[in-house]
Amino acid sequence: MTEWISAYNTVMNITAESVMATAMQLPPMLRAFVAERLIESLDVSVPPSLTSKWKREVRRRCEDVDRGSVILREAETVFEKARSSLA
Repeated sequence: MTEWISAYNTVMNITAESVMATAMQLPPMLRAFVAERLIESLDVSVPPSLTSKWKREVRRRCEDVDRGSVILREAETVFEKARSSLA
């Protein structure tokens, strides 16, 4: 049993190291986003819940996309434009 646990810990350590190495290659803004999402994932005391108003908004936005009445843009393009407007 201890042999299995040792092997498991080794694999998990390699996986964690791989994830960290990959994340550290991201631009600072994306690293901050990933860090924020990871921290949020630890807060499980309150399950996420959408108000009825937000549910309607999400539904409306999805319908807009389905109808083709909105222009979708690549996230990186939007983030770059936002970053440059702050500089």
